[in-house]
Amino acid sequence: MALNTKPTNSMRFRAKVVMTAVFIVLFSVVAGNFFKISVLDNQKYQEMANDQHFGSITISAHRGTIYDANGNVVAKSATVYKVFLDPQRFRLDLEELQKDIDKRNSEKMNGTYVPEYDEEGNELYPLPSSAEAFRQETVSFLSAKLGISAEKVEKAMVAENQYSVLQDQVEKPVADEVIAHFTQYGLYYSINVEEDTKRYYPREQLAASVIGFTNADGNGLYGIEAYYNDYLSGIDGRTISAKDSNGNQLPYRYSKTYPAQNGNDVYLTIDMDIQYYLEKHLEEMVINHQVKNRGCAILMNANTGAIYGMATYPSFDLNEPYEIKDPGVLAEINSLTGDAKDKRVGEARETQWRNKCITEVYEPGSVFKVITSAAAFDENLIDLTKDSFYCSGSVTFEGAKQPINCHNTAGHGTQTYQQALTNSCNPAFMEIGKRLGVDKFCYYFDAFGLREPTGIDLPAESSGIGFYSDNMSPVDLAVSAFGQGETITPLEMIVSYCAAINGGYLLQPYVVDRVVDESGNVVFKNERTVRRQVVSEETSATMRNALEQVVAGNSGGNVSIKGYSIGGKSGTSQRLSLTDNTNYELGEEEDDSKQEYGASYVCFTPAQDPEIILLVLADEPDNSPNMYYGSVVAVPAARDILTDVLPYMGISPEYSDDELANLDVKVPLLEGPIDDAKATLEALGVEYEVIGNGIEVVAQSPLTGTAIAKGGCVYLYTEISHTSELVEVPDLWGLYPSDANYMITECGLNYVARGASTRSDATVSSQSIAPGTTVPKGTAIELEFTVYEDNG
Repeated sequence: MALNTKPTNSMRFRAKVVMTAVFIVLFSVVAGNFFKISVLDNQKYQEMANDQHFGSITISAHRGTIYDANGNVVAKSATVYKVFLDPQRFRLDLEELQKDIDKRNSEKMNGTYVPEYDEEGNELYPLPSSAEAFRQETVSFLSAKLGISAEKVEKAMVAENQYSVLQDQVEKPVADEVIAHFTQYGLYYSINVEEDTKRYYPREQLAASVIGFTNADGNGLYGIEAYYNDYLSGIDGRTISAKDSNGNQLPYRYSKTYPAQNGNDVYLTIDMDIQYYLEKHLEEMVINHQVKNRGCAILMNANTGAIYGMATYPSFDLNEPYEIKDPGVLAEINSLTGDAKDKRVGEARETQWRNKCITEVYEPGSVFKVITSAAAFDENLIDLTKDSFYCSGSVTFEGAKQPINCHNTAGHGTQTYQQALTNSCNPAFMEIGKRLGVDKFCYYFDAFGLREPTGIDLPAESSGIGFYSDNMSPVDLAVSAFGQGETITPLEMIVSYCAAINGGYLLQPYVVDRVVDESGNVVFKNERTVRRQVVSEETSATMRNALEQVVAGNSGGNVSIKGYSIGGKSGTSQRLSLTDNTNYELGEEEDDSKQEYGASYVCFTPAQDPEIILLVLADEPDNSPNMYYGSVVAVPAARDILTDVLPYMGISPEYSDDELANLDVKVPLLEGPIDDAKATLEALGVEYEVIGNGIEVVAQSPLTGTAIAKGGCVYLYTEISHTSELVEVPDLWGLYPSDANYMITECGLNYVARGASTRSDATVSSQSIAPGTTVPKGTAIELEFTVYEDNG
């Protein structure tokens, strides 16, 4: 019986079902992929198609320039080059070069080579001895010129690619030399350069932590470079051109260029000359007083909040930001190895880049008494005519482990408010804090902006920390009233102090005046911004008077400059937030050798109509007895800064009769008739001694332009063959003003006094010429007089 091989209906049906199912699945896959490509991934494939049909060249935008207040460049981008090798082309070119060398050698052997010479007799179109010799020469040349290792050059030459970067940020003269090295033998395409930009900072370390710097991509990392990055960066342009089927660029008419929008220029409120004065005297303070945790200074317009200078020392070079500049830190790093060294390097870089004025907090000490005073006056809690404050030297609080001392442990006795402020008496301000009470104290702490950033146009600003009313004990209130219970930034301190003396207005400080586009249009402008009025005009006037009297009543511990009315207050704080206070917490005596301090000073001028306000801080100066006070460390630096800055700013002195009678004298040019020289010196109130028998002055000591005290002596030489008499400089350290004057006069020398020279209890703390130095008779020595007492 034959088998039936025909498919049954059920088999046909199953086959149809399977085929239909397979078709549906395949169709679904195709449809799904079509939907994914045409809809979901449309943008991706559109870009891929564009890449095949269009070429694109980026046109880099030039980063804007940063100028100081006088239009001097402080940060500018310049064109540099990225140098890269085409390894594959280089190897082919070496082969061609060797063929040319072999051909020339053959011609020389056959006598058919005819060299060509230039006008100076140099052979044109020379060739090296061999391609390998040229290759080895090139390795050495590129290594030396580009500052890279020979191994890196060798590796690039054998790479299997067409683009090996040898070095970036290469200056044009060097890039030109590199190109010439290759083209001299006809290797035109082996080496290439791409235009790039490099940021230059012509003032190097000046205002480094304020200006900041950029990363390798040209974006700001710190300071103004970071805060104003969007303004400075600009927008890159692009040229888009069509390609043919082989990927070749079509003619220019098939391209379109979108030009780059260059970055805007930024103009600062900072004057680099003022900045120089701040950093110069800050450096002197940090070095002379062995300051361990850096120092800083801020000079600000008291009425607008514009910053004229903001300095941190030690600083760093903006052109080499990764180099550690602090010698002490560098020595510490060099003593380490391995991971410990790498970690310390990272910490040191972060520290030197930080702007101490805005990122680090400290206990303000007695400078904060200005804030406590302004709050109390605004609440009518102090009567200048009737109130008195008694100081026994310490105050005991119930439950406290030990009493809170005044810096004068013998006590100040009964004082008026003005005396208490001038004496910087802690118990008096504990009483004023008690009158305010917890709620009012915390209210004014907040009102003066000490728990919030100031809003300055710089990145990474920190905020102050203080007690809140719900957790503030009587002891907390007592120590906070004289600046030991809170930590704030130097900028918060100067801004709040400024509000106490400028009419009560809490200002928003700023370092950028305006932003200007490349067409000269101002696209952004900073203006005076009042955050709020904290105290009344009347309270502010009271504080101005009180602080001017502090300077007048204690010139030894404050900035006093002849011809200028100045108000100020110094501060000496224990840096409890940085030191181990275990002994103190246990009620034991503090170990003074382990205690660190903050020495600061804030002053303003003119006293009755403030134009500028200055803060100087030395964080952790030498903690030897009597050496760490604000009046000893910060005040001389502040005085030197203002001595330079005030004349520079055109703020003229107005001398009192007493000041006029005791002004230092600048020795004029006296060469000429002896009688004229005598008359000139007599008119200046200066004595003289004539040496020789001539009738004309041929030389003088001190030299022209030297400052000496009125009543000093000038030595006039009248014979050409004269010999200057030499004297030895005495050791004047520790002498009182009268004793120093006597010894200098006896030696035939002159001097000018700085610091507390009007105080009979002041002593010489430094002299400009070292003891034992031999100098011409009549030489002037600068003496610094200091009163070693804690007034803050």
